[in-house]
Amino acid sequence: MASIAEQKTKPVSRRTKVGMVRSISGDKTINVVVNTRVRHPQYGKYVRRRTKLAVHCPANDAKVGDLVEIVPCRRLSKSKSWRMVKVVRRVKMG
Repeated sequence: MASIAEQKTKPVSRRTKVGMVRSISGDKTINVVVNTRVRHPQYGKYVRRRTKLAVHCPANDAKVGDLVEIVPCRRLSKSKSWRMVKVVRRVKMG
């Protein structure tokens, strides 16, 4: 069993999501679509769900079509409460 000192030094794991950038809306803001599959409670069939999120992109390095990793953060505006961590996969241009 880990000691109390070791438990406090472990990083807190946040719930991350991976989504695709669908548009760039203004300075340091991107719109990301997160696709998920959930099991229907009664029928058991898997249903596709889509969530559109406004995400803070401090470096303005994400382009439309990129796959990005996002984490929740404090509320930054009326609709923006997610922050981009990194670009997982860049879109191929050309």
